[in-house]
Amino acid sequence: MKQVSVSANNFTDYLVAFVLTGVPFYAFLTVWGSTIVGHYTALRLWDDVLLLIVFVLACWWLAHDRELWKWFTHSLLVRLIAAYTVLTFSLGVVALVKGEVTGEALAYGLLINLRFLVWFLAVFLAGQRSPWLRRTWPRLLLLPAAVVVIFAVLQYTLLPHDFLSHFGYNTATTIEPIETINHNSDYIRVQSTLRGANPLGAYLIIVLSAISVLYIRGRRKLLCVVLGITTLIALYASGSRSAWIGAALSIVFIAWSQLEGRRRRLIFGSIGLAVVVCTVLGYILFKNNARLQNEVLHTQTNTSVKATSNGAHVSALVTGVRDVVQQPFGDGPGTAGPASVYNGTHPARIAEDYYVQVAQETGWLGLILFLSILTLTALELYDQTKVSRLSLITFASLIGIAFVNLLSHAWADDTLAYLWWGLAGIALARPPRKDKDHV
Repeated sequence: MKQVSVSANNFTDYLVAFVLTGVPFYAFLTVWGSTIVGHYTALRLWDDVLLLIVFVLACWWLAHDRELWKWFTHSLLVRLIAAYTVLTFSLGVVALVKGEVTGEALAYGLLINLRFLVWFLAVFLAGQRSPWLRRTWPRLLLLPAAVVVIFAVLQYTLLPHDFLSHFGYNTATTIEPIETINHNSDYIRVQSTLRGANPLGAYLIIVLSAISVLYIRGRRKLLCVVLGITTLIALYASGSRSAWIGAALSIVFIAWSQLEGRRRRLIFGSIGLAVVVCTVLGYILFKNNARLQNEVLHTQTNTSVKATSNGAHVSALVTGVRDVVQQPFGDGPGTAGPASVYNGTHPARIAEDYYVQVAQETGWLGLILFLSILTLTALELYDQTKVSRLSLITFASLIGIAFVNLLSHAWADDTLAYLWWGLAGIALARPPRKDKDHV
């Protein structure tokens, strides 16, 4: 029996490692694979199938480990996730019975709304059973990241804009091979191996947070500097302004957390205020510059499109907030966000704000539960930031990603959902210590 348990632990570790290293290439592998074997929609579920396997193993552990089950059932975080899950399912059933959501939209909505929370708990339980993930997370995170950022830089500098079309990318059926700003082909946004420029930017918040922490608390500082500069170039090339701000917030917190004494923090705050003032002055002086309008502000005055990305975002957000005010109890999963695209004759509702989407689907109660889950997870991570590099990375990156979700549906992206919540599960796990873990 003990040998079976050890084998199950090892198998689960390898599955989790495979997902964490594979999701940065999720979009690329899925699109390319569909050109070889077809079935693009089915291929998109490979990470979710692995989640199901890990989840089943986690349930098996709970059934056979009394101490683990006792902790699990008494955890406030687990209870909040359970309550949010029950609420989401209940509202989904009601919406389906009332004919407000199709079966396809409901299934997809439930999947993207709940999978990262289930994944978080499953990885946490896997980490509780074995210290292997806690020792190997730097390689699981940074080796794939190096490939992603190098390809992003090449895509921005040397490769032709339609390079990804050779691997099955196309706007009609899979993913567009390149994105532009306000449909201006002179200003491109790269996505590397992710499904879009904004998901790339959100992913790089985690990478930059990790590089910053490893530079401060690690040994290979030159490698961190080189990879950090390359990642910053990739982040700029993504054109994701929300990710730029999110990455800045994360790095600023990491730097601030390393300062000791009131005087140092006062100096740091003064420098930050000076940077903000200089940024505002720069905007005032150069707001009519064509490159600034296109690459940063997305407000080109002579654009031929009827609505800029800024205007479309504001319009979608206002509409989403109006929906929440009119329906405070929510319309059910699949009626808003990316899943609503599959909701039959019902119009898609894309608020471009994940929190508004949660409220549209699960009402004010669902939003409170979801924010409570985020807050409690953040607090538990923050408690360990002094002793755990991974906890500092995940907490700092959560600050940036939480901001990104104000301007997009970032948690709906496979890469971000599986990677961040998987790392958070590893960070909070307390495996048996057979040797000294470098976390």
